[in-house]
Amino acid sequence: MSGERHPRRAYVETYGCQMNISDGELMEGILEQSGYRIVSAPEDADVVLVNTCAIREHAEQRVLGRVNQLHGLKRERPDVVLGVTGCMAQRMGSTLLEKVPHVDLVMGPDGYRGLPEALDGLGTVRPAALPGDELAPPPSAFPSGGPRKGRRQLAVLDLNLGENYQGLEQRRAHGASAWVAIQRGCDHRCTFCIVPYVRGPEKNRAAPEVLSEIRGLVEQGVTEVTLLGQTVNSYQAGDWGFARLLREVARVDGIRRVRFTSPHPNDVTPELIEVMATEPTVCEQLHLPVQSGNDRTLKRMLRRYTVEAFLDRVEAVRAAIPGIALSTDVIVAFPGETEEEFRDTLALLRTVRFDDAFTYRYSPRDGTPATRFPEEDFIDPDEGQRRLEELIEVSRGIQAEINQGEVGRMEEVLVEKEARQDDSVMGRTRRNKVVAFEGDPSWVGSYRWVALERTTGATFGGSLVDEPIPVAAP
Repeated sequence: MSGERHPRRAYVETYGCQMNISDGELMEGILEQSGYRIVSAPEDADVVLVNTCAIREHAEQRVLGRVNQLHGLKRERPDVVLGVTGCMAQRMGSTLLEKVPHVDLVMGPDGYRGLPEALDGLGTVRPAALPGDELAPPPSAFPSGGPRKGRRQLAVLDLNLGENYQGLEQRRAHGASAWVAIQRGCDHRCTFCIVPYVRGPEKNRAAPEVLSEIRGLVEQGVTEVTLLGQTVNSYQAGDWGFARLLREVARVDGIRRVRFTSPHPNDVTPELIEVMATEPTVCEQLHLPVQSGNDRTLKRMLRRYTVEAFLDRVEAVRAAIPGIALSTDVIVAFPGETEEEFRDTLALLRTVRFDDAFTYRYSPRDGTPATRFPEEDFIDPDEGQRRLEELIEVSRGIQAEINQGEVGRMEEVLVEKEARQDDSVMGRTRRNKVVAFEGDPSWVGSYRWVALERTTGATFGGSLVDEPIPVAAP
């Protein structure tokens, strides 16, 4: 055993949206396939990767704070490699290496396939002797022959028009649910959004590979999948459109629930609505970002639909799928938004009555068209915050009213995790409502019928009303 090298250890910490979560799993899978051991804490790792979001300034500041915290780990163990990956890394580029000099690697979303080679290129990744190790590798095992000398830094920032990560395997957490990325990048150029600039144009995976991946997930015990894309329902690969793909995913043996996010209102077609209405495994839930309730603001955002067109789609969806739960994204204080236009957004929320809304104050992103609007268009931050707080109050009030009206229903819940209360578990209904109820941790990954007995406004408390419903065997 003398001289045997231990596997290098990697830790990936992810911030941001579901696509970032999927990317984090992808990086873990790539590293694991290259011989790395994935660990659950940065203190146990030789490589620490912070997977980032760039959609809003607050998210970036949070990440920068975390990266600076990790500097303490590098001071204790100088050979630890610290990398920043994802959308923020792509947006800031090599300037991030200058701004945070203790970072060794900056890598954008199109670089993950080459992550092991990039780490090898740094020439300094060395397995550390950690508690419990039987043997620490000798200095001669490292390219540098010992502690780091003459640190190298590396930026991998090329956008690859053909990279959709086809053929690569994610390292997913064990459970009944899985994210399945079918699309990367975006061809829409909403004036507030950084995504097309950090993830590139839309790239769609081949449908047969998506279906093969989902069949493989079923063999691992997965019964619920969520299809991911920046504008997921614009998916087109050969003669496969999104409605066709969704139907085929819904019919995969062993799949019990199918969701997708985030769609664009313009691509909510009659064909898509028909699939959602007729395929039993497609959940009665739709996230439909509206962003604003005023036509002039929507035009300045370059959303390519009007309020009337959006409401027509909502009406069509609700007519075909009665009781469907709708959620949305809303931005207030967009440059040039007047008080009257803000009031139009509040009116739209009261008209549609979304089950949930993700609400934001406009955040300028360097490089996006909205940042080039006239200076006088930009709204005072205090005024923007006032509008956001009023928006949140209206949205939460509507959500509380809807959920209060659902107390007494019996719902099928997929148990996802232990709840904070003792002897309780938490899961989601088909309509994406969160429910906590008394149960055993061994139920995680299975389905239970639950009576919704009370609500806090956003979540439910309930109790088991039937015998456990077993997960179908793969």
